[in-house]
Amino acid sequence: MVIWSHPAIADLKHIHDFIAEDSRHYAKKVVQDVRDKTDILEALPNAGKMVPEIANPTIRELHIYSYRIMYEVQHDQIYILTVIHKRQNFAPEALP
Repeated sequence: MVIWSHPAIADLKHIHDFIAEDSRHYAKKVVQDVRDKTDILEALPNAGKMVPEIANPTIRELHIYSYRIMYEVQHDQIYILTVIHKRQNFAPEALP
């Protein structure tokens, strides 16, 4: 089961709102594409690569457009932790 954390939902809303300033259509498409990308994790939880800043095999990431989707694999549950822009400075302690 894929579970979105509250911070990850807030990240996605922020991404939507930022893109929607220029294009509501593209904002919806990006959000849907991000959600669709995480759907594969149900069947393939280790599809992403390890997050280099963390080096923990249970915390992984997928890439789509200019974004990193970071998630944690815990048995049969996958927790989406955050969605950040690839150019954003990432501090591992910022994860929920």
